[in-house]
Amino acid sequence: MRSSERGLITRHPGNPILTPDDVPYPVETVHNAGAVRHGDEIVLLFRAHRRSGRSVLGLARSRDGISFTVDPAPLLEPARESPFREYEEFGVEDPRITALEGRYWITYSAYSRHGVRIALARTTDFRRVERVALISQADMRNVALFPERIGGRYARLDRPHSEIAPWSIWISFSPDLVHWGDARRIIAPAPYHWDEMKVGPGAPPVRTDQGWLVIYHGVFRTMDGAVYRLGAALLDLEDPTKVIGVADDWILAPEDPWELTGYVHNVVFTCGAVEEPGGILRLYWGGADQVICTGTARIDDLVGLCVARPRPALGGA
Repeated sequence: MRSSERGLITRHPGNPILTPDDVPYPVETVHNAGAVRHGDEIVLLFRAHRRSGRSVLGLARSRDGISFTVDPAPLLEPARESPFREYEEFGVEDPRITALEGRYWITYSAYSRHGVRIALARTTDFRRVERVALISQADMRNVALFPERIGGRYARLDRPHSEIAPWSIWISFSPDLVHWGDARRIIAPAPYHWDEMKVGPGAPPVRTDQGWLVIYHGVFRTMDGAVYRLGAALLDLEDPTKVIGVADDWILAPEDPWELTGYVHNVVFTCGAVEEPGGILRLYWGGADQVICTGTARIDDLVGLCVARPRPALGGA
């Protein structure tokens, strides 16, 4: 295994672990996968561009979290029935999966001529999926549910798809997973920093003894276009509107050829991670919006970086 970013992330030597060639139906990309442990399997719910240019969500299964087999058909395609049909017209994208109260809850971006908004679906077996509701207005992306209620309410992280605020991570709460409010901005881009253009939630938050560990993406604009990297933040367990620390350093950057060049150059982007024995977090990320890669990090190392080397949560603004 090869370590990078000062040893925090150990990339799997067999990366990329999933490519369009591994999918038994025609797609041009495989990326941005939600991940969860289901029984004795790890499942990835990935985004894939059809040759129409619109996205579907496919499913891959693995016993070891590394070697995956893709189901013969997508799990979710743009809906054909109202009210979802109108708002999924242009595709379904970037799913997150959260195991919560005996079910798996899937949040995903629904694209249409009205912009992008968030849809919620649920499953118990990853064979049958029920759409529940559209849980945001336009424009909203990157919704990641917390894996338990906090103070009796459900909680989520999200990111308005807008330059308002600007491009920041927000937290909001709900009594029923459908109706959301009490929203607050908690993490903003930092001026002339690796995440100065925009930030957004990645995988669903991970509970640790020190707080909720959040893996997020940050974007920096260069003369050659935007660069997407991953960072880490820590939120208070009892009141996650309180930010304990946002790591000043990134934890993963485009480095391998399939991260530097692809459908969108210079991108690592995560929607999913699973905990492994021994305090290890296995991350899954899209490389250049075209393939899926994996690597591991020690949870204590990520938490420690947030505490030891923080930057202002609201970017100094």
